[in-house]
Amino acid sequence: MSDCIFCRIAEKKIPSKIVHEDDRAVAFEDVNPQAPVHVLVVPKRHVQSVAELEAADATLLGQLMLTGAAIAKQKGIAESGYRLVLNTGKNGGQTVFHLHLHLLGGRPMHWPPG
Repeated sequence: MSDCIFCRIAEKKIPSKIVHEDDRAVAFEDVNPQAPVHVLVVPKRHVQSVAELEAADATLLGQLMLTGAAIAKQKGIAESGYRLVLNTGKNGGQTVFHLHLHLLGGRPMHWPPG
């Protein structure tokens, strides 16, 4: 999708601090971090949100989660703890309508989140 900022980052048309890339996903540092570690993991294929996923996408969603966990190890926050978040829809806090997983850590996370 040509007007989607995350598609353009995945296509390397917009520069970003990429911390992981494979054949199905790319992960990069958030430009407006909400924690000392704030990485976004996005599928290279445009999917608007979790609400649009189908059963065939289970491996994609699993890969995003495993990628988040691997990056948490890489960033040194796996032992202390971290949060993986998928916002869905406007009322769920989604502001970019391309499926993305937030990896947040490096400080205590509070509940409820907001």
